[in-house]
Amino acid sequence: MRRPAPPVVVALRRLPNPRLTGLGAGLFASATMLLLGLLDQLLLDGSPLAYGLLFLPVSALTALWVRTADLVTAPISVPIAFAVGVVPIAGGTGGFGGQAMAVVTALAVQAGWLYGGTLVAGLITCVRKVRHMGRRQRLAARAPQRVRRP
Repeated sequence: MRRPAPPVVVALRRLPNPRLTGLGAGLFASATMLLLGLLDQLLLDGSPLAYGLLFLPVSALTALWVRTADLVTAPISVPIAFAVGVVPIAGGTGGFGGQAMAVVTALAVQAGWLYGGTLVAGLITCVRKVRHMGRRQRLAARAPQRVRRP
């Protein structure tokens, strides 16, 4: 007999569960981080703490919503999305060179958030991959053994 699922699990199962392609997951993460970076600059004057804290759930959602076949793309696309979104809050002046140096500096200073979000995405995709492999193995074990005829 199965025991009932905890209320938190029941609530999480009601949330949307889209399955994005690898490209779609990268575009989702990049567009979301760019929007969050712009909002952070507008509302909080480019707070690196707020931006980093917002990056973690975006990384988790990207890893949760990518298709199983494209799991490897999530830990690759979230650092790119972080770099895209950090442009508005970097605060560079003096043309392209100044802006580029401000982005590089912001990436170096916020490396902890960058690594943390990438780790979140990597762990979630690893767990999803292991669960998928176990599910496939159980299905293969349940399938009737076919006898080959000569």
